[in-house]
Amino acid sequence: MTFPSVHPLLDAALAARGYLEPTAVQSAVLTPDAQGRDLLVSARTGSGKTVAFGLAAASTLMPDGVLPPHGAPIALAIAPTRELALQVQAELAWLYAGARIVSCVGGMDIRREARLLYSGCHIVVGTPGRLGDHLRRGNLNLSALRVVVLDEADEMLDLGFQEELEFILHASPADRRTLMFSATIPHDIVSLARKYQRDALRIDTVDRSQPHVDIEYRAITVAGHETDAALVNILRWYESPGALVFCATRDATRRLHSFLVERGFAAVMLSGELSQHERTTALDALRTGRARVGVCTDVAARGLDLPALDLVVHADLPTNPETLLHRSGRTGRAGRKGVSVLIVPYSKRRRAEQVTFAARVRAIWCNAPSAEDINGRDRERLLTDPMLDPPEGAELADAQALLATHDATAIAAALLRLYCRQLPPAEILAQAAPAVQPRAPREPAAGAAPRAPKARDGSAPSNGDFVLFRIAVGRNHRADPKWILPLLCRVGGITKRDIGAIRIFDTDTKFEVSRAVSDAFAAATVQMPEGEPRITPAGEGRLPERAERNFRGKPSGPHSGPSGQRAKRAY
Repeated sequence: MTFPSVHPLLDAALAARGYLEPTAVQSAVLTPDAQGRDLLVSARTGSGKTVAFGLAAASTLMPDGVLPPHGAPIALAIAPTRELALQVQAELAWLYAGARIVSCVGGMDIRREARLLYSGCHIVVGTPGRLGDHLRRGNLNLSALRVVVLDEADEMLDLGFQEELEFILHASPADRRTLMFSATIPHDIVSLARKYQRDALRIDTVDRSQPHVDIEYRAITVAGHETDAALVNILRWYESPGALVFCATRDATRRLHSFLVERGFAAVMLSGELSQHERTTALDALRTGRARVGVCTDVAARGLDLPALDLVVHADLPTNPETLLHRSGRTGRAGRKGVSVLIVPYSKRRRAEQVTFAARVRAIWCNAPSAEDINGRDRERLLTDPMLDPPEGAELADAQALLATHDATAIAAALLRLYCRQLPPAEILAQAAPAVQPRAPREPAAGAAPRAPKARDGSAPSNGDFVLFRIAVGRNHRADPKWILPLLCRVGGITKRDIGAIRIFDTDTKFEVSRAVSDAFAAATVQMPEGEPRITPAGEGRLPERAERNFRGKPSGPHSGPSGQRAKRAY
């Protein structure tokens, strides 16, 4: 389907940008039913919403075929973040060539914005807080407003901007058109639409029965202490020209950014604590390729549109399916393919499965790429690198001079060393057990033997394939399985399913770890964090059957510890 004619000015801009076919949301806003009406639109991120509302507003902004002289703004676009507002301004600038467009966002010089508003414009793009400030100061005149656009309306409500939005909408002319664009339409958005829209046309272009077909999801299981090393190997494996790494907190963003820079990655940080100049500089570095990795929080990355972004990594697991989809939606935009990778510590696998299931995405579960895997992939990339194309002109003469002076093998080795020098080294990870794809529970077939019972804590029954370890706390230290078991899982990067029998003695505690993860557990506990009890191997073999019975929740008898209270001997 080719683009229908909208307006000569916009038609020429679309053709110059190479827009040959409209996206689903762009087609929907150009139907006859949508002309001149308020719209409530839900569409995926990266589906071309900015161009869509620019096209939808054209008939209202230019009823006579031309833009009126600049003065009080005739269109207002509101976005949740500074970065998204500036992106919207840039998109509308090429779509409405010749229009005066002013941005009003936090972190910029408010006096300069006031001067631009006073000198007149056609379109104002801004964030709710800054637009509200200009309204209260009398800098922003909305009397001539014909169209108001709320971009990413659900995110603005999530960020607590409902009061500012209502203040701006209430100050706008009653006969304006109101276009709301949102990835989701929760109850709050519906309530806002009923209050400030008139006979709105509901447009839904999201097929919720299907995941985003342009995004491949991968969940990589790793020991808890090796998440940073796994991130290094993931970035090295994909070698994406642009990648975003998501963290849960600003502190985690700072730490991980420093970690990646120390490892040799061209990385920048995006955080709410940065000034607008620092954030703009970081985004420019990502867009121009001077930086290939952006480490950010969820808020800092809202609405980002980076054209070369092929990889999203969740260094900290998303807390809900909406966050997973929002983060992942930074890639796979405008028809490009992308990959979304979740780094899943063993202890958080269940949580990751719940989030991906709720988001209706199917992730491929696997282990992190090893150093050997990455080295092999580097060799493949080298063999197909464009720098090995046949030389021409002066290059050809220099190449022949090199061959005449040096052995071809020596030249190839020098090339290999130069190639590897620019690549951050891969990390060596502990050998992990094969990642198992999650399966939905199913009923046993008729006549099938019943499954072996599980322990009361949900762990699998012992099968004899365990390695003994010792932790330097016992009854004399008031040791209790209630805190020993979580400690072992946390510092060792394993789950309680990997732990067999536990027996507490006077001065120490012995416990079993599944042989499949014992090497990784031992490596993780070589250097215990300060203040944690020491963990050491205790040899081969099994704890006595008595201890195993205790572990299953059947204590063999009472025991009074130093405090006179009954101490649990096993878990």
